Amino acid sequence: MTLTVTSATPAGTGSVTGIGEGFAQLLGLDALRGVPLAEVDAVAALQHRVDRKYLITVASAARLVGELAGSHHVLDIRGRRTTEYRSTYFDTAHLTAWRAHNQGRRRRWKVRTRLYAEDAICRMEVKTKDGRGATVKHAHPVEADEYGRLETGTEAADFVDRVLGAAGVEVTAADLATAGEVRYRRAALADLEAGTRLTLDGLLACHRDGRTAALDDGYVLVETKGTARPVPADRCLLSLGARPLSISKYAIGISLLVPNLPDNNMRRLARTRFHTGPRLQTPAARTVRTLPA
Repeated sequence: MTLTVTSATPAGTGSVTGIGEGFAQLLGLDALRGVPLAEVDAVAALQHRVDRKYLITVASAARLVGELAGSHHVLDIRGRRTTEYRSTYFDTAHLTAWRAHNQGRRRRWKVRTRLYAEDAICRMEVKTKDGRGATVKHAHPVEADEYGRLETGTEAADFVDRVLGAAGVEVTAADLATAGEVRYRRAALADLEAGTRLTLDGLLACHRDGRTAALDDGYVLVETKGTARPVPADRCLLSLGARPLSISKYAIGISLLVPNLPDNNMRRLARTRFHTGPRLQTPAARTVRTLPA
């Protein structure tokens, strides 16, 4: 498999800034009070949490933001209220991580490098599920130019081995290779009093082998991050007619872009909201436009 990974986008790049501002306007993020990352991490880092995901229209996402404006802040980084995320995922030759998610196994895992494009900040991340189905995320900082790489003998590989081993996963960094890249633009909201948060991801595209599976621009993937009990954002989403979905950006990309995989519920869902083809423009270059509900 050939996977092209590009370098970080310098902070302040005009096209990236313009796309971010357009996405922020569509969601109505100006209605929320801004908050710096340090404050969000202090009260709502939630490395051990329960995630609920919803796929809703941009119009519904804007209504959600409006309903949460009284209780939630929006992450604000030097006046920027959205960030372009790039994540390169690693899997075995037999796509063990993808198969675990597709089969709904209670204990599953993901390994990725994540780049916050405008800020040139990069981390190696390992996500696992504990015995109760809660998500546990571990992160290790790496240099931005190491994005998209996982090499044996490095601190990042040792970190992956430690986390997977402690979780009882019989896979090591040496077993893993690049499997695909996911890019999207994210807004993060936090309820500082409740210690919970949610993210809204748009302009989502999955890349592998020169092909792309892209979410329709009229939709946003919302993820609430809290405890076993639904948080206020979950109740707002239910009132908007949304229902939680078992969905994964990486799993969808693999389902749509790898030939001859078994059919599955995620692929059937993805076919109604994603389109595939030759590698498309990245989220930073795609056009943000006003879309109907």
